[in-house]
Amino acid sequence: QVRLVESGGGSVQAGGSLRLSCAASGYTYNRNCMAWFRQAPGKEREGVVVLFTNNGRTYYADAVKGRFTISQDNAKNTVYLQMNSLKPEDTAMYYCAADLGVRCLDRWLGGDFEYWGRGTQVTVSS
Repeated sequence: QVRLVESGGGSVQAGGSLRLSCAASGYTYNRNCMAWFRQAPGKEREGVVVLFTNNGRTYYADAVKGRFTISQDNAKNTVYLQMNSLKPEDTAMYYCAADLGVRCLDRWLGGDFEYWGRGTQVTVSS
């Protein structure tokens, strides 16, 4: 089975940066979609960014566009989320997700991913 483990969360002041990591193990060959989601207390889970691994294209949520960047290290089987210029409203549990299917954007918009990590907490203070 596919296993995803997030790390790199923590507490920072507004304007600071964090780099999250998602280490994948198990069957990860030919996976088509890798994504980050987040969920703040009392709010619905929302998509942060999705990576279409078949063509390398990405799509970011408007709230993080220009501040967050997704990247992947195939040799380490790890995906990253670089978060800059953090704001208090970025405070949430961040989840890594993967799917072996197609139509990555539609799946990301609907939160329809097969594999999920357990999350890493990001807290941004003012």
